[in-house]
Amino acid sequence: MHDIRLIRAEPAAFAAGLARRGLDPALAEEIRAADAAWREATAAREAAQAELNRLNREIGIARKAQDAAREAALRAEVATVQARMRGLDPDELRARLDELLAALPNLLDPDVPDGRDETGNVELHRSGEPRVIPGAKQHDELGEALGLMDFETAARLSGSRFVVLKGALARLERALGQWMLDLHTRQNGYTEVSPPYLVHAATVYGTGQLPKFEADLFKAGEKYLIPTAEVPLTNLVAQQIIPEPVTPLRFAALTPCFRSEAGAAGRDTRGMLRQHQFMKVELVSITRPEDSAAEHERMTRCAEEVLTALGLTWRRILLCAGDTGFASAKTYDLEVWLPGQGAWREISSCSNCRDFQARRMNARFKRGKESVFVHTLNGSGVAVGRALIAVMETYQNPDGSITVPEVLRPWMGGMERIGPP
Repeated sequence: MHDIRLIRAEPAAFAAGLARRGLDPALAEEIRAADAAWREATAAREAAQAELNRLNREIGIARKAQDAAREAALRAEVATVQARMRGLDPDELRARLDELLAALPNLLDPDVPDGRDETGNVELHRSGEPRVIPGAKQHDELGEALGLMDFETAARLSGSRFVVLKGALARLERALGQWMLDLHTRQNGYTEVSPPYLVHAATVYGTGQLPKFEADLFKAGEKYLIPTAEVPLTNLVAQQIIPEPVTPLRFAALTPCFRSEAGAAGRDTRGMLRQHQFMKVELVSITRPEDSAAEHERMTRCAEEVLTALGLTWRRILLCAGDTGFASAKTYDLEVWLPGQGAWREISSCSNCRDFQARRMNARFKRGKESVFVHTLNGSGVAVGRALIAVMETYQNPDGSITVPEVLRPWMGGMERIGPP
């Protein structure tokens, strides 16, 4: 959500910000007009109410003086003012203004590069060089050959974009998630949280998935399945005024995520790359405004630490204007190299949302006598399913077996290699 006072004060700057997002700058004027109509109706209603209060006082005086004619004339004036008030509906106008504001994405940081799509993204750093493995197989070929990855049974149970993992691969997925969560909570200062997987509409609205992206969500009755743990973790401070944090509040959770992938028809249909249900370790930080830029860098390094410890080849990407998500002001993507595909694939996305989500959630902290909107950040630390894919393709052997990365072996009961059952 945007600060309407800034839009009033700097309409040209706001219009320029919308243009960077590929939106019509005229939306800024539409919002200013809606705001002006709401303020005008509010002022008119307040003036009418003040007039009613005056007339009612005079009616009391006329009644006390037993001046029936005067009282009748005043009551006629009251009826006229009440009729005028019925034509004023500032609440409806405010709802229209909020609807316009809620549909607009966050404005971008100045250092976000221009660009219409992913071709405008900028590589900032690379760890390692892409490996070429002669005869490399993709993860689904490896998993099915081992008899430990079953898409056919999953389709019979649930439809497309699901998978059944068995045996050592199921254990490897669990090991990845548990190891990542332990890394972030024991070494990186995050507090572990086990949040609900079903949330109210207001909760999903707070982080920006509603109303614009409702088609991408799964709904159960009146509640929504979380598309990411960012939703409940960020909303831990919703509708609150917390004490000013000396250091950022940092939360981490390992949860399933549920996404309908409504806008992804025909994309990444093979294997586990884009599923309706997947596991992810999510990182969320709540900070003071002056701390969020540094926290964004720190959070991204925490996610990079996972990839380095797993011995994967990865790179950091700064997303351009056209590829930055709705609620984000600035986003780094981490991409991992998949030898089986011979391609880079996103495995983590770390975003600074500034005060955009906080305004939607009404999340503040107390600074002296005033309350200030917090800044919120979120990042994958990292997506467990994609980490599983990367490990399988990076550590595959000519005989079809998979070497278990050394860092995961304590979580695998000492297992060093995954072969046929």
